Amino acid sequence: MSAREAAIAALHSRLVTSLAVRNPAPIVLRGETIPQRIPAGGLVVVRDGETVEETPILSPLAWQIEHRAEVEITVAGATPAARNTMLDALLVDIAAAIAGSRTLGGAVEWAQPGSASFEDVEFEGAAAARVAAIPVTLWFTVAGSPLA
Repeated sequence: MSAREAAIAALHSRLVTSLAVRNPAPIVLRGETIPQRIPAGGLVVVRDGETVEETPILSPLAWQIEHRAEVEITVAGATPAARNTMLDALLVDIAAAIAGSRTLGGAVEWAQPGSASFEDVEFEGAAAARVAAIPVTLWFTVAGSPLA
């Protein structure tokens, strides 16, 4: 498994474990499409993202990788206030989960969540939803090739 794949899998695993204690707990997926019905606890999707920077380190050859994954949170609720409250609570819990294990169990050297962007969406035949996207920067070092 590549270091990039291990880092993203560790982020997903950390969020699954940390958010499972919420009542109701959100469903935490990786790379899935958003269903038309949002679960009562919300939906969290970890997206693979992209590598932002590859810095070579010479002798022996290694690469310092800065990879930006994205965590997308979708919540539904009867009112805008209910959606905002639920979304805010999930954002706080996600930030705490990452801050509680900056190395994601040793998969990365550092994980840092960024500021969220927000959007209101409507699905045909379903209640309105509120979505937030959080960039999560993952720093790690690999030997030999940026693909390792």
